[in-house]
Amino acid sequence: MVPILLVLLLALILFGAGFALKILWWIAAIVLVVWLLGFIIRPAAGGGRRGRWYRW
Repeated sequence: MVPILLVLLLALILFGAGFALKILWWIAAIVLVVWLLGFIIRPAAGGGRRGRWYRW
């Protein structure tokens, strides 16, 4: 009985980790797109000062 519960627990942990990693990949892709759009849009907007749109 204990080995079956351990295998079930391991399967649940791996499923949860896989779901969390997939969500993190989507978040990373969205952040990358926003970051690249900031580089494209900011210099095109002008404003007298050419620089990054973020402060760090």
